[in-house]
Amino acid sequence: MKSFEDLKVWGEAHKLVLEIYRVTKKFPEDERFRLTNQLCRSAASVPANISEGTGRKTLNEYVQYLYNARGSLEETRYHLRLAKDLGYMNEEEFISLNEKYNSAGKMLNGLINSLKRKTTET
Repeated sequence: MKSFEDLKVWGEAHKLVLEIYRVTKKFPEDERFRLTNQLCRSAASVPANISEGTGRKTLNEYVQYLYNARGSLEETRYHLRLAKDLGYMNEEEFISLNEKYNSAGKMLNGLINSLKRKTTET
């Protein structure tokens, strides 16, 4: 099995975390322990779950961690929408990040489907 760092989806998810950290620096200080924290945590959970999954013993365990990553990805997309609706980011920032998360989600689904096919072949 490849290292998590060799996975394109992990690289994209990691870049998105860095972007989320940059964007949230502009959020109001009183959001530091609320939305800012939630958004950073859910964003970081995506590549973290991909990483953790690669270290699991079976493909089924790996896939379960990828499902967790997908859940965190969707949670992050909601937090982005909330941040936009609260006026903490502009429409262009939201659209750009949302599109990038949609793309990462497609990549993640592709990896999940590929691994699920392998689990049914064995």
